[in-house]
Amino acid sequence: MHIHLSPRHLTLTGAINSYVVNKLARLDHQSDRIIAAHAVLMHDESKNKSDYVVKVHLAMPGPDIHAEDREEDLYAAIDLVVSKLSRQLSKRKTRLVTGKKHKAQKATERRKSGI
Repeated sequence: MHIHLSPRHLTLTGAINSYVVNKLARLDHQSDRIIAAHAVLMHDESKNKSDYVVKVHLAMPGPDIHAEDREEDLYAAIDLVVSKLSRQLSKRKTRLVTGKKHKAQKATERRKSGI
């Protein structure tokens, strides 16, 4: 999986870079169909509140997966986005597996009925 990081209004340190890469690499173990990941890390200081916004886009065959979160702590925002992506990948895998089982069941029923 190719990982691309885009910092906006913050300095991308080695610690932040390695943290994001390690977290996104865990998603690669969950699904081997991920082609690339694009993470945008933003520091937003609007409305007298300092927040970090993390947006991640996973490029995959079929529909891509997106997640976004906003927190006061950058590392917490990264963790929340990765957990959202993990849930989305799990749901996608479950849908694929149950769809294949459903198709196989229908084919078996057709063969038994002679259609």
